[in-house]
Amino acid sequence: MTSVAVPLRSRRGTLAAAVAFARRHVLTVYSLLFFAYLMLPIGVVIAFSFNDPKGRFNYTWQGFTWKNWEQWNAIPDLQSAIQLSLLIALIASIVATLLGTLVALALVRYGFRGRAATNLLVFLPLSTPEIVLGASLLTLFLNLTSVLPIGFWTILIAHIMFCISFAVVTVKARLIGFDRHLEEAAMDLGANELTTFTKVTLPLIAPAILAALLLCFAISIDDFVVTYFNAGNRVTFPIFVWGAARVATPPQINVIGTAIFVVAVTLMLANVVFQNRRAKQA
Repeated sequence: MTSVAVPLRSRRGTLAAAVAFARRHVLTVYSLLFFAYLMLPIGVVIAFSFNDPKGRFNYTWQGFTWKNWEQWNAIPDLQSAIQLSLLIALIASIVATLLGTLVALALVRYGFRGRAATNLLVFLPLSTPEIVLGASLLTLFLNLTSVLPIGFWTILIAHIMFCISFAVVTVKARLIGFDRHLEEAAMDLGANELTTFTKVTLPLIAPAILAALLLCFAISIDDFVVTYFNAGNRVTFPIFVWGAARVATPPQINVIGTAIFVVAVTLMLANVVFQNRRAKQA
């Protein structure tokens, strides 16, 4: 009787401890499971970049190999597609971040006629379906084909247009919480407007500008719908993947996707480390 009661109490105590632990850490466990769910497709992409498929389709695991990484440009036109995507993403992110920062400064710092309408126009590309945005831009560019042929420049203009909104939102959030007394103190000490901006304002909003730049770069290099409408005969990496998926799925696509993911995560982590160091120094 006693020997049966002791294990029973032990099991109840263990169960109660497990329940108490789950209650205390339910949010942590939920967050980890949710994060794992989000990362699962990326994990599959990374794993299958090392796959050695016997046929044209990279759908089932058939063995580990490094040759996909060694011969990442073995697929015709893949290298030119990724180079075009990187070039467009680099230019579009820099221009969009510059213009978006100026727009955010104007919206936060100054009151002018049409400010509410400008705020609305900034958020329109964020709320408009991409297929509508792409078709509308194509209609615009078709009416300008005599001076602006469909191709590289139309892709670039379209990417700058929808990336500006993301840059404005990112930088604007930092400017809203910005302490204006720091600028006033600098000007009281003799600094002019330009010196105050370069020595005080710009360093304090630099993390937001860098975050906007990385966000615009990631959105640009990933875009398919708007690019497809306005690409003409130019082939970016997303368009190449879409075309290749109809006849084959070479593992080199997974290699490029993995490389882009690793570089993007590395840059974001570097941005976080940079901001933490600035905060400690401050």
